[in-house]
Amino acid sequence: MTNNDVLRRVRFIFNIGDSGMMEIFSLGGYAAAREQISDWLKRDEDPAFAACGDKQLTAFLNGLITVKRGEKEGFQPVPVKQLNNNIIFMKLKIAMNLKAEEVLDMLKLAGFPLSKHELSAFFRKPDHKHYRECKDQILRNFLKGAQLTYRPDA
Repeated sequence: MTNNDVLRRVRFIFNIGDSGMMEIFSLGGYAAAREQISDWLKRDEDPAFAACGDKQLTAFLNGLITVKRGEKEGFQPVPVKQLNNNIIFMKLKIAMNLKAEEVLDMLKLAGFPLSKHELSAFFRKPDHKHYRECKDQILRNFLKGAQLTYRPDA
């Protein structure tokens, strides 16, 4: 999945308006203009489409965590240079304040059942022997399950 896909889906799941998007980016430490956000949310075929970089998506996810869970005292997370599906999945899980069982329920709701052991492998450190790379299909199904959970009417 591209960063733009993740951004579009999260915006839809939580029904976030333009001003809300700007606030979330600023809470994550990135000053995004309304036009810039609009270009990131456009479809790939649109001539005004602009790719959302890892730094920007990380700032958005960190800001989303702050909005949903409150500001963390002391240490503030810094945007990572290299973003992958595992990090995106972890940050979304934290932002939604989900336990493993709730994530599994969302995946099941999307028609993609997974075991608790398989799920925990995505949240391990990359050098751990049981670490597993999160593929696009898993992240896509998690976002679909989140949409069915948070916006069942849509």
